Amino acid sequence: MKNLEEKSKEIEFAVKEFASSINSITNSTGDMSSLVEATSKLELKNIDHYERLIRDEFVNYSNLFMQSKWKFWVRPIKELTWLDVISSDGYKREEGLYALSGAAPNAFFLTLVIRRLNDWVPQVREAAKEVIPSIIEKSKPEDVIEALTAVFLNWDSWGKIAKADRQMLLHISSIESLAVGFKSKLISSISGPMPSLFSQLGRIPILDECLNEIANNAMQPHMRAKAFRSLFEKRIFWIVGQEWKWTDKVYNKGKLIPVIAERKISVKIPFSDLLNTSAFDRSSIVRQVSAEFLIRDIDSLGNQTRTIAEKFAADKSNTVSERGRFILKKLDEMALNNN
Repeated sequence: MKNLEEKSKEIEFAVKEFASSINSITNSTGDMSSLVEATSKLELKNIDHYERLIRDEFVNYSNLFMQSKWKFWVRPIKELTWLDVISSDGYKREEGLYALSGAAPNAFFLTLVIRRLNDWVPQVREAAKEVIPSIIEKSKPEDVIEALTAVFLNWDSWGKIAKADRQMLLHISSIESLAVGFKSKLISSISGPMPSLFSQLGRIPILDECLNEIANNAMQPHMRAKAFRSLFEKRIFWIVGQEWKWTDKVYNKGKLIPVIAERKISVKIPFSDLLNTSAFDRSSIVRQVSAEFLIRDIDSLGNQTRTIAEKFAADKSNTVSERGRFILKKLDEMALNNN
């Protein structure tokens, strides 16, 4: 797999080709094909790095080409392009956003546009808010899902995005075609921070009806465990930011702690069904969650509680077997007290 340095070199070459084409006499918009191809292969988790790289290289190469082609009687004319939305000039970013039309070339460029909702210039944020719905509507659903995934996984660190703009993106995500795509992604992904994506999508009820399906079928054990926990607790919670907590004011010490928000959900699945399903999951991570909730509601299964507890106590995982032994001990204590 190519590392960051190799991918960066590919991007630099593609930006150079684009800058060369956009400054040619016959083409004022440029040929983005090589840049689109190069950015389609990128992991969006590194988009900060690639955005800075593309902006800097585009300016450098554009200036170089302009100097080599300059003639005092020719005034260079350049139409706005997708790269203007990441210009260092706020006026250009705003103008570039309003000039966009049609679908995004790929998920990378769509993400660049959505990131302008966190721009430090208010007018740019407003422009992004106006054009994003139309661009998303015309873009490929798979590109929209990838772009929104990248945004949802990182927007806790965005200090300038408005609450209404967050709600706009979440509302867009609830469109049926996208909601189905997100569910599929949560279930089929074998890597990546799917539990975090699940939490962010949990701000709205698009996943409520398929929670049980996710809990039973997700490829990642942590994703199944997260879904089962939500079903047991009848709530979905997510991180909305961080706040500073002093640990020692005398020595000026402290730490950032996550700020949690939650949404209650309606669960129609009986506790016994949830427990019996999760207790026999192939992953100890899920079985641990199952044992935890049996401890919380030890009276819920009646005589079946001991059978499940014995299964937990014999589990190969120490964390699960410890909980199983604890439940058996509690059951024995309860039996003695009742005699």
